[in-house]
Amino acid sequence: MKRIQYSEYGGPDVMTLEQFEPAPLRAAEVLVRVRAAAANPMDFGIRSGAMKMVTGRRFPRAMGYDFAGVVEAIGGGVTRFRVGDEVFGGTPIASAGAFADVVVAQERGIVHKPAELSFEDASALPTPAITALQALCKAGRMRAGDRVFVHGCLGAVGRAAVQLAAARGATVAGSCRAGSGDEARELGVDPIVAFDVDPAPLRRRFDIVFDTAGTLPHHAARAMLRRGGRIVSTQPTPANLIKSLLPGPYRAVIAQPVTADLEQIAQDARSGMLRLPVARTVVLSEAIPALIDLEQGRLGKRGKLVILPD
Repeated sequence: MKRIQYSEYGGPDVMTLEQFEPAPLRAAEVLVRVRAAAANPMDFGIRSGAMKMVTGRRFPRAMGYDFAGVVEAIGGGVTRFRVGDEVFGGTPIASAGAFADVVVAQERGIVHKPAELSFEDASALPTPAITALQALCKAGRMRAGDRVFVHGCLGAVGRAAVQLAAARGATVAGSCRAGSGDEARELGVDPIVAFDVDPAPLRRRFDIVFDTAGTLPHHAARAMLRRGGRIVSTQPTPANLIKSLLPGPYRAVIAQPVTADLEQIAQDARSGMLRLPVARTVVLSEAIPALIDLEQGRLGKRGKLVILPD
């Protein structure tokens, strides 16, 4: 078995492809043969040590969280899956390991893969879609008829948010980079504004302002809110978390691996309401250069990087 791992926190140069032996399964754990695994920005932040208070200092540490594959073995007490089931989901932050031939996941962190989805498309969904769903429906308390503004509507989380909001009866406006307006319009975003948002034309128009990029100034978000509206951010910095505890409309979201939410994502994908584009696929033995390209902004096309078995 092989996986991408690192023996110290650091930059791209610490990643290596090494042989490993998966740990024996504990209760409520599942061993999955990985058929596709998708990269997220958090993979690089965690590898750099940004969350070492959670991930600890035991090395080597594996990389990768989102995956789709086939159940190869189950631990004690597992009741929702059988060997041979096609599944998708994510690993806990503390363990990771999706960029590998096999991965150990918790039963609660995976669900059955819809037959309508390829393994590649399924692997692209978990982190972005769960983040968007929990931001909108839990932190944002979104209801049918709400008006939602998505800052960064063509990123993975933003694109998921647009689709999930529309599927639940909300109307969606958003911001994107110059030259990407047609792509946002095809998603149903209207109106579309520049990424450097001028809030003046949008004053008091939205029930939810969702900052998926972490770059929307707080004063701009406040200006766009209707009375009783909510501001939601995916950037759980210490300052933002403190702001979330204070009275007011602001909430920072840390996505949680809730089985029911992942089941809801699967249902939206099954019905055709949710898809995220895959920009590039690469086999595991060639994945490290592709991960470096993604981290340094050289992927060349908007969408997910997906790692396949050799």
